[in-house]
Amino acid sequence: MYKLVCIAGLPGSGKSTASDFFVEKGFQYLRFGQIVLDEVKKRGLTPTEGNERPIREEFRKKYGMAAMAILNLPKFKSLLKKGDVIGDGLYSFEEYKVLKNEFRKSFIAIAVYSPPAIRYKRLTTRKLLKSDTNLRDRPMTVKEAQSRDFAEIENLNKGGTIAMADYTVVNTKDIEYFRRELNEIYKEIQKI
Repeated sequence: MYKLVCIAGLPGSGKSTASDFFVEKGFQYLRFGQIVLDEVKKRGLTPTEGNERPIREEFRKKYGMAAMAILNLPKFKSLLKKGDVIGDGLYSFEEYKVLKNEFRKSFIAIAVYSPPAIRYKRLTTRKLLKSDTNLRDRPMTVKEAQSRDFAEIENLNKGGTIAMADYTVVNTKDIEYFRRELNEIYKEIQKI
């Protein structure tokens, strides 16, 4: 039985780094929020928090708080026919519940936590590379990051998703430590 492992956390916590770790282990990759960024690009807008938020909210108004899970469900099902999948950026608790209901024991959530000061430093020092066409590692100002944090906690019900995660990894040290922690979780997941 193939597994769907989804990563939750606030911006700058290390979700993409955690997802990359699982890709290195052979997992297929799907990013929840890519749907939003694809729509931003389609509309000819610059990928900023101010342009992304209305589109996220538009999708959620149309599909409900589980929008990103619902919109990605066909992709997840297709990928799971071929192997394990890492889902980068699980957001709302409603998305968590849709995936838990759909995939049951095959669904595993990992929360990545870093305190705001560490996350904001990471986000403000990021450089958007031309090779990053999917805009995974776009920088934010502290004001944008704080605004996004509040929106994700207050409007997107992200706290429940993080609280209900099967595993939590604290990402406050160096990358080698973070990867060792992820490897311990990976070994546990392999036993399921």
